[in-house]
Amino acid sequence: MDTNPEEDVLRLSFDDTHLARNLFGPREENIRQLRKYFNVKTSIHGTHLTLIGNKQEVESTGKVINELATIVKKGFVIKPSDIDQAVRYVVHTQKGADELYKDQIFIPPMRKVVVPKTKNQMSYVEAMRKHDIVIGIGPAGTGKTYLAMAMALSAYYKKEVSRIILARPAVEAGEKLGFLPGTMYDKVNPYLRPLHDALYDMLDMDRAARLMEKGVLEIAPLAFMRGRTLNDAFVILDEAQNSASEQMKMFLTRLGFSSKCVVTGDITQIDLPDKRSSGLVEIQHILKGVKGIGFIYFTEKDVVRHPLVQKIIRAYERKLPLRGEKLAGEKRKDPTVTDQ
Repeated sequence: MDTNPEEDVLRLSFDDTHLARNLFGPREENIRQLRKYFNVKTSIHGTHLTLIGNKQEVESTGKVINELATIVKKGFVIKPSDIDQAVRYVVHTQKGADELYKDQIFIPPMRKVVVPKTKNQMSYVEAMRKHDIVIGIGPAGTGKTYLAMAMALSAYYKKEVSRIILARPAVEAGEKLGFLPGTMYDKVNPYLRPLHDALYDMLDMDRAARLMEKGVLEIAPLAFMRGRTLNDAFVILDEAQNSASEQMKMFLTRLGFSSKCVVTGDITQIDLPDKRSSGLVEIQHILKGVKGIGFIYFTEKDVVRHPLVQKIIRAYERKLPLRGEKLAGEKRKDPTVTDQ
């Protein structure tokens, strides 16, 4: 490979062939993915990787590769989404990507490990371990529901709770669905589908069905929570921006002894007829400073979906007013807020 005298060269060698193979990826796809973020030329010979380019670009790329190597050594398989998160975390925070993998969530039946992939996701997991009530607010794709589901399953299998309750407001997202035929479950099931999707990503359908049959796992509309006392349970309210003020109060006061509650939502995507009635917007002021309640705020930097999702969120934030932020008051500068 030809090099320019003004270009820097960094050579990285890995003694373990298995490590190098997993780090570089099938057909070197991980290294090709890195070149989307850094303007460097690469060359691979066996377990040796050469980086050529601008000094800063070469140093940043080398740092990310070394951090990813520590993750591979722990037994994790590197995916394109992991590379995206590692680049953003290492470059923007100047911290090691290995820190992202400290707060692992274990789900024993499937031998599955769920890992928070951004600093705010780590704070979110820590808050769920520390507080009995956690409110996670931020854009779609930031892992709010997914990580809460993982924590709920982990808590159940560690016998910290005896049941899991997942609730969601049955509010149409701008489209009028009209009359839905079938039983009550058939009518509300379309609204609860996102919760099923997150659940089935962590448990196989047979195992999840058995938990539902035994009453251990319940997925229900928010309206079905009225009048209940939820003891010894891990309770999740998803899409909470679509809960009315009185519904939010009703839900939070259902919490019984030995229970945990996680409320998630995006205050920029409120589908209620009267945007000001959102219970999620309101509780930011009402519960601010209450001991035992943790608030975590996510940004587009925490999005773990397709990289374009981040750009879409940023584009909307530039072009359209943030409805929820305007309702909630001035925009918070610190994305992570816990109880005072």
